[in-house]
Amino acid sequence: MTAPGDKSGAVPLGKAPAGPRHTSTPAGAEDALRADNVVIRFGGLVAVNDVSFVIPKLSVVSLIGPNGAGKTTFFNILTGLYRPTSGRVTLDGRDVTGRPPHRIAEMGLARTFQNIRLFNLMTAEENVMVAMHSHLQAGIVGTIFGSPRKRREEREAREFAAELLDFVGIAKTRYEYARNLSYGDQRRLEVARALALRPSVLLLDEPTAGMNPQESGVFTDFVYRIRDQRDLSVLLIEHDMTVVMRVSERITVLDRGEVIAEGSPDDIRTNERVVEAYLGKAATDQARGGA
Repeated sequence: MTAPGDKSGAVPLGKAPAGPRHTSTPAGAEDALRADNVVIRFGGLVAVNDVSFVIPKLSVVSLIGPNGAGKTTFFNILTGLYRPTSGRVTLDGRDVTGRPPHRIAEMGLARTFQNIRLFNLMTAEENVMVAMHSHLQAGIVGTIFGSPRKRREEREAREFAAELLDFVGIAKTRYEYARNLSYGDQRRLEVARALALRPSVLLLDEPTAGMNPQESGVFTDFVYRIRDQRDLSVLLIEHDMTVVMRVSERITVLDRGEVIAEGSPDDIRTNERVVEAYLGKAATDQARGGA
């Protein structure tokens, strides 16, 4: 993903990233995002069962689990695509349970998607500017008549879009159609568009899907730069365990819609319930016997 002249600031492979700054929540500190006893049923199927989950402010957290564990469903509850049957979701202390996705986004929760969802016939700059509409104040009258306020807002929006494209390392693609960008640059463009919402929490859904190991390593370090320089919290759903173990300060594991483990990467790496969920009981028994 890193091209000559790339200004992404990515740490070269083999060099340790800046590293976790927060491994626990200080007493009395607010959480960036919190889910309490969340349940969702689809007919007779309980897809998420009494899940409680916390993202401390300015932390990098991963949500993992085998296929069918309920990760995407839970993600969709947090972002408002699904309304939980019961339970509560709070963002920066504000109840967002059941609010529509665009309202939750306006309140500070931005996301990317496993399957890239860009406006292919818009330029990179225009894709980023689309996400800024909720922050613009000129109104429909100012837009129709091209008021000075409207022109100033549009100029500032273009400048901010250019700043974000530079931040994610694809400033050179500003006027290119999204469909013409490389896969890695499209991934970065999605992040830039999410950052245009000025979120307090960024949700990344399979951000390294389709990347080779070198690209994944660069992106892992990039996550820390997003957190540190944009002052936000990051939640990832990710299947690449190398990425998960490297980037996460805390990991929550779902299996069949329930939390089966939570803790540091070292805690999760050696947790027998996690190994069993991924590999089956026979593998766990074999590993125990070998030990």
